[in-house]
Amino acid sequence: MEALLAIVNDAYNHYEENLKLLQRAIELSSVELNQAKNKIGKALVELNEKNEDLLSSIHYAKLIQNAILPSEERFKKLLSGSFVFHRPRDIVSGDFYWLQEFDDKILIAAVDCTGHGVPGAFMSIIGNNALNAAVREEGLTTPSLVLDSLNRGVSSTLTLQADINEVGIKDGMDIALVTIDYKNMTIQYAGAYNPVYIIRDGHLMETKGDKFPIGLSIDDKLRLFTNHSFDLKEGDMIYIFSDGYPDQFGGPQGKKFKYDQFRRLLLEIHQLSPRKQVKEIGNRFDAWIGDLVQIDDVLVIGMRV
Repeated sequence: MEALLAIVNDAYNHYEENLKLLQRAIELSSVELNQAKNKIGKALVELNEKNEDLLSSIHYAKLIQNAILPSEERFKKLLSGSFVFHRPRDIVSGDFYWLQEFDDKILIAAVDCTGHGVPGAFMSIIGNNALNAAVREEGLTTPSLVLDSLNRGVSSTLTLQADINEVGIKDGMDIALVTIDYKNMTIQYAGAYNPVYIIRDGHLMETKGDKFPIGLSIDDKLRLFTNHSFDLKEGDMIYIFSDGYPDQFGGPQGKKFKYDQFRRLLLEIHQLSPRKQVKEIGNRFDAWIGDLVQIDDVLVIGMRV
């Protein structure tokens, strides 16, 4: 019996020792857990502060980008029958629009820079400055010559340190540029990929751009753009745009909107007022995208002669 009691006593003593060790371990774990929580909390605070600083910088960049875009008032003054539908995917945009008046001619461009967000916004500033220089400094109004000048300016800016002999420089932009001469009722157009649509008497006429972008190609050769000239007729509706609208996924099957449907949309609405057209374009886009996310910047410009 005494032996049994001794065994029980010894077991109890070990139990107390183990319990104390367990309690100590729990206390240490609680301290370490609290320390870890404090570190995580501080990291989250720092992350939130950095995120707020970043967002603040991007919002300020949006103000700068908006400052280079022609105002709605300027568009209405030079092109009373016009509208601009511009919906960036992010806070700032890689799509931008440009407007200049020079030598009794009005030049309008819809530009789609490589990428979106901040990288696209940087490209938009480069493109805007180069377009202004082509007109204001060189006195160019022929679209193909303006694009040639833009191409030289963008390409020289993007040379940097890339080994173009191996990979080429992929940054650049697609563009549709038109020059309207109301005095002689003519329009000239040149484009890098992006076309121009003219709707007359219910018929849509498409003129496609050259199949190379603004910016250096892989073989480092700057190619010249093609100029197209047309007579205008009162009531003509002109559209230039980026690929963001036709390429947007949506609808009942989550597929692209595509250019055929985009052209049908423009034919349906082209006789409406500019205000009603831009509203319908926005409503149709929202209905198409549904619960999906916008994948790219979107830009559509319409002008009635």
